[in-house]
Amino acid sequence: MTEVKVIERATASELAQLEDFAEYKVRFDDQPLNKMLGITIVSRSKGRGRICLRKDENTPGGVGGSVHGGILAAMVDIVMLVAVFTEMKENQTPAGTADLSINYLRQTHGEHIYADGRVVKIGRQLATVHVEITDDDGTLCAFGRTLYAFRVE
Repeated sequence: MTEVKVIERATASELAQLEDFAEYKVRFDDQPLNKMLGITIVSRSKGRGRICLRKDENTPGGVGGSVHGGILAAMVDIVMLVAVFTEMKENQTPAGTADLSINYLRQTHGEHIYADGRVVKIGRQLATVHVEITDDDGTLCAFGRTLYAFRVE
C-alpha cells in the first residue's frame, strides 16, 4: 500500500511563516480556493509575490473568451497576501483586506494569466500593495491596489 502524505491546510499568515519555498508552494497550491481557480504560486520575496492562473475549460469566462473580471479581482487579493505577509511585523495580526480596487485595461487571453504584487508601503496598521495582471505575452491587462489591515498587539 502506498503511503499518502497528508498536508494540513494553513491560513495565509501561517503560510507566510514558511521559509522553504518548496514547502510554501505545495501548501499554497493546495489551498481550496487556489486549487478551484487553477492558481499556483510562481515566486515570493520580500515585499513581492507572483501567482499564475492556468486557464482551462473550468475557468469562469468573460467577454470574448477572456477571464471573468471577478477572477482577476480575486487574483489581486490573493497575490496581495503573498506580498504583504513577507513584510508583516511580529506585533501585527492580520485583520483582512480593507480596500481593493481594480482597473481593467483589456481582455485577458492566453493559457496563463499572471498577477504580480508589490508592497508599496507598510505601516503600523495598513499596508498598500500594487498589483499588475498580465497575459502570456506580458501585456498589461489590469492593475489593482489594495489596503490590508493589521491589528497591533
